[in-house]
Amino acid sequence: MPPPARPGLGGLMVRPADYPPPFRASDYVGEPTDPVDDRIEVGVLVVGAGPAGLSCAIRFGQLLEENADLAENLGDVPLAVIEKGKQPGSHLLSGAIVNPVSLRRLFGPQFRIEDVPGYGPVQQESVCLLTSEKSMRIPTPPPMRNHGNFIFSLSQLGRWLSSRAEELGCMILPQTAAVRLLVSAGKVVGVRTGDKGRGVDGEELARFEPGNDIVARVTVLAEGTQGHLTSVAMNHFGLLPSDPQTWELGVKEVWRVKKPLDRTIHTMGWPLRPEPRLREFGGSFIYPMGSEMVTLGMVVGLDYRDSELSVHDLLQQLKTHPMVWPILEGGQRLEWGAKTIPSGGFNSLPRNLSAPGLLICGDCAGMVNIPTLKGVHYAVEAGRLAAESAFAALKATRSGGDESRFQSALGSYDRAVRSGFIGRDLYEVRDMRQAFGRGFFLGGVISGVMAVSRGRISIGKMRSERDDAQPLTTTDRSSRYPKPDGALTFDKLSSVFLSGNKTRDDQPNHIRLAQEVPVELARMWVNLCPAHVYQIDSEPRDGLVSVKIDASNCVQCGAISARGGRLTPPEGGSGPEYSLS
Repeated sequence: MPPPARPGLGGLMVRPADYPPPFRASDYVGEPTDPVDDRIEVGVLVVGAGPAGLSCAIRFGQLLEENADLAENLGDVPLAVIEKGKQPGSHLLSGAIVNPVSLRRLFGPQFRIEDVPGYGPVQQESVCLLTSEKSMRIPTPPPMRNHGNFIFSLSQLGRWLSSRAEELGCMILPQTAAVRLLVSAGKVVGVRTGDKGRGVDGEELARFEPGNDIVARVTVLAEGTQGHLTSVAMNHFGLLPSDPQTWELGVKEVWRVKKPLDRTIHTMGWPLRPEPRLREFGGSFIYPMGSEMVTLGMVVGLDYRDSELSVHDLLQQLKTHPMVWPILEGGQRLEWGAKTIPSGGFNSLPRNLSAPGLLICGDCAGMVNIPTLKGVHYAVEAGRLAAESAFAALKATRSGGDESRFQSALGSYDRAVRSGFIGRDLYEVRDMRQAFGRGFFLGGVISGVMAVSRGRISIGKMRSERDDAQPLTTTDRSSRYPKPDGALTFDKLSSVFLSGNKTRDDQPNHIRLAQEVPVELARMWVNLCPAHVYQIDSEPRDGLVSVKIDASNCVQCGAISARGGRLTPPEGGSGPEYSLS
């Protein structure tokens, strides 16, 4: 039984952190267990086929083309990427407006951003402050200006990047989950992949396939948001940041529409509430995807306190606004998805982005600039820098050089990130997200001063709290959500269907969650999840209820890991199959 929660603001008592999941990071670290001859040996192993991982593979492939002798020294498979989704892009979801600077650095002077499948440059943009009935256009804040940036589907961009990586000789292994970090003599030596074909109780089914030890000279973790092995590695090597990481949850839809949208739109205000005690931070985006589609989404900070808040239902509510529904009128919803976004910023980066044999890059390291709503170009640049450090380490020791030279070369990656534009950009906005913990209006004033001064004016380092440390309250919020009509507004289960979810009903549960919890906490989990994974499964007894988990609904957004549970990797190939998001 967990300890009782301490009284919170206004007498609030229940905090998710007081009911931790049955999970130990140390259970996911170990020595290789396969016989030596059965292990899969690679030179560099990248975990995750997102922008960071694929950019790392592309840059490393470019360097191997220029240094064939090192490629030969790395064996039959000098470079491999493993991806837990059905294919690269399956689990990628974002807005996405992308700053092209990193793609240009990655591919060189002959590269044309227009040759990448996408939806062209941002032509016009609006930022609006909403009330329940009206919208007021406001001047675009400097961090949100998108002149020179391009609109992409991140899942489509991921598939394009994977093709470029394969052209350079990279082996991509889809439907492969990395479940355990392999560490020997204090150094990361690879990962173990998950079993396939186990039943709901862990039994071996007729199609059972055991996982494998994949051993590598260098392992690059580019798992994306809420990376499983990234958190395991940070715990094991003492890399946890000075400030805890915090998260936003984004829920997004793609629509085919009758009329083209001529601008990108960001909104603030309604349907979120401004009272500081509720800690509701976020906004929405609406972007054109060519002349026939638009994408729209709602993003909300996961440090909110109201157990009735549901980001999925806030998105449905947003669509009923007089400014929004005419954009969608007569259209058809094509795809839906959800994903968390790291928002802690500079002070929530790992203490070091490298460890013996290991590099960490992209969203799993927290490389996202929340004020600018950008992270993809940081992921691409971090992947490029990781490849160059891995290459330098391998080249320095290809003739048996000492381990200190190897690790020194890997350590150059951390310095390159922090001294380059990733570190500079994140430092300039280091306290902006934390400012909104003081309420929407005061937070807006503080963050505005920080933005104008590019971080030079600050009121001092602001305290950051874990999302699951927030005490909960309950309002009548859920009574105000619109009823699903199947035309403009939709329920969670029909939305999961449009994610293309591929999770087997009879595989083991991959979600770790305390089972006997206060009603307020259980209700928060039910509303939190955009995919209808959690249900209250019993009548209250002594104020506690049990929670039923429908793990096959899970789209692996990661929200539960921020709010008291723990997502672990399901069987490879499970989860959503995004194609437009």
